[in-house]
Amino acid sequence: MADLVETSIDGHVALLRLNRPEARNALSPEVMEELAGELERLDPDPEVRCIVIAGSEKVFAAGADIRSISERSFAEALYHPAAGFWKRLAVVKTPLVAAVSGWALGGGCELALTCDMIVASETAVFGQPEINLGIIPGGGGSQRLARVIGKQRAMELVLTGRRVPAAEAREMGFVNRVVEGDGWLDAALELAGEVAKQPPIAARLAKQAVIAADETTIGAGLEVERRLYELAMATEDRVEGTKAFLEKREPKFKGK
Repeated sequence: MADLVETSIDGHVALLRLNRPEARNALSPEVMEELAGELERLDPDPEVRCIVIAGSEKVFAAGADIRSISERSFAEALYHPAAGFWKRLAVVKTPLVAAVSGWALGGGCELALTCDMIVASETAVFGQPEINLGIIPGGGGSQRLARVIGKQRAMELVLTGRRVPAAEAREMGFVNRVVEGDGWLDAALELAGEVAKQPPIAARLAKQAVIAADETTIGAGLEVERRLYELAMATEDRVEGTKAFLEKREPKFKGK
């Protein structure tokens, strides 16, 4: 049986590709477990400095299995694996890049939003259509959209279920880059490569600092940033980075 998540590593960049084409990469409990498990396996690996999550050219992820939702009881919803899946992804410290082509709807849109950056094909389409099924986003869609694009725009998307093409998503601010043709995955890997060249401890600390801006007040966020800055100052990479700058050479970061 083929893996539901295919993993490959090139240098310091890992690529995780959803592999459930017959179901448009719907986030079944099995897919969720494999994806979260791979992220948890790679996250502590010092050789992995950035992770790209991708689907196929036609679909990133189409969200949950609608048939299973229609048959799910209230009690089952309380204990569904999805409740823990999103929490497991949220604590990954390695920078994450979503490479999106085709549909990214419902849970698929939430998966992209959980990543730290999004690179999209010009064919990509995002949306939170749960309202059309009598439910609401359950994987952070309403919360992350509101923080990234503002309450008014998030309200429109969540309350109408409207689908948003890649170009508009970039204008709204929740897609970093839109790529023409079939270069979307290469562009995502290139962006991940840029991150992977940075000192890995500083990159992880920087990710935590930016996330704190979403989750705390400005005062608390500034305190978090200062403590993370002090941790970065204690690293060997900080010494190497400053020396390399003064000596006008490329730094050699070791993640120490």
